[in-house]
Amino acid sequence: MSLLELRRLVVDQQERLEAAGLMTGGSVAIRTPPSLACIVTMLAGWRAGAQVALLDHRLTTHEVGKAIARLSSQLVVEPVEEVTGRLRGYFEVTTRITPLRGGRPAATPHALLQLSSGSTGPSKVIGRTVESLLGELDRYSRLDDFPRRGERTVVLASIVHVLGLVGGLLQGLAAGSEVVLANTQTVDGVLNAIAAGDAPTTVLGVPSQAALLTASQKPPRLPQLRRMIVGGEMVRTDVWERFTRNYHADLGVMYGMTEVGVIATDLTGSTRPGLAPVSGMRVRIEDRQILLGLPASPYVGEADPARFVDGWLRTKDAGSLDETTGLLTVHGRLDSQVSIGGLKVDLSEVEETLTSLPGVTEAVVVQGTGIEAFVTVTDRKVFDGLGALLAARLAPYKRPRTLHDLSEIPRTVTGKPVRNTEILRAAAALTASGRRAGDPAHLDTDTAGV
Repeated sequence: MSLLELRRLVVDQQERLEAAGLMTGGSVAIRTPPSLACIVTMLAGWRAGAQVALLDHRLTTHEVGKAIARLSSQLVVEPVEEVTGRLRGYFEVTTRITPLRGGRPAATPHALLQLSSGSTGPSKVIGRTVESLLGELDRYSRLDDFPRRGERTVVLASIVHVLGLVGGLLQGLAAGSEVVLANTQTVDGVLNAIAAGDAPTTVLGVPSQAALLTASQKPPRLPQLRRMIVGGEMVRTDVWERFTRNYHADLGVMYGMTEVGVIATDLTGSTRPGLAPVSGMRVRIEDRQILLGLPASPYVGEADPARFVDGWLRTKDAGSLDETTGLLTVHGRLDSQVSIGGLKVDLSEVEETLTSLPGVTEAVVVQGTGIEAFVTVTDRKVFDGLGALLAARLAPYKRPRTLHDLSEIPRTVTGKPVRNTEILRAAAALTASGRRAGDPAHLDTDTAGV
């Protein structure tokens, strides 16, 4: 689609929003799947001078209701018919505009409202001003290895969340590169999207999608594929090795947050695990925690007052800065550091140990009744042997007290692993219910020789 045609559609949608009551300084919530309608409505809302709140279409009706109540939007834009298809990456939808009783004009100067991923707790309302968004786009423009005019970006990350929205869609529009949403996010769907054009192509997504692409037994030759760039969590070494070997392309990493966007990058995989802070981003370490210098708090409504203090946002991520190279290494969440019998245990170390074991495809480790690990494995024999393998690799106080076998790891709508113990246990129980009687989906390592 040409920019001229996109502008025409945006103007038409702006007229519909204004006819429904939207004015400068108003507020509109958008709950549509990845689609032209979603992009057009978002741009139309901004063109009308309104505050736009983006909601993931995969939220349940109950979750949407709670979110709308918190946001107090005046209008909501939704599909006329409910959409389905967990692995679909692009939809053709017709939308309706509904005025909301009790909705109010924007109470803050933020142009964009988003909800945090909620991987470790309740979602927060995060606001981005025009200046914040333009600042992030400027940071992208200074990255030598990010797509430019004449290139393509296949966006797998959700366009209602920060990576897909700013790094994919808005950066593509600003830079003049072609933005492609894969019709399906299956292996074939993604590979077909890459192969559909001859221009140098970058894939933008999350580590689990990179892992999915490495599952292809005979990956096609794709000379146009320059690299894949992922964000949201760190990339396992085995995934990085398989991807770069199978596709002869780079697998890069970005570290960022919904609150600020991109923070640090290694787009070529040449400095891993170190990341270079992007130009214009102030980063420092205090008590092992990564702090970011911001002009104002990004939170809207209730928020932890200790999270943003004296112009510095506490990320709750552990990290270190190399004084010689200036590279930032992210060590995981600070809340992954727990005390067991007075001894400190880094749960991310336990996760890394588990995922390094043959046959273990994914792992999430949390502190529940002791250390609990939730894993996906290639077959049952792998799960049964985990206790003995861990005994040779981890000190007794670091080993999970309980191992749970899951058919798949629960994830947030942004693709991050859920770390809520209750949700993980419910997933383990669901896995267990699908097994034959007497074949449990958990292993008590206290009685498994660990």
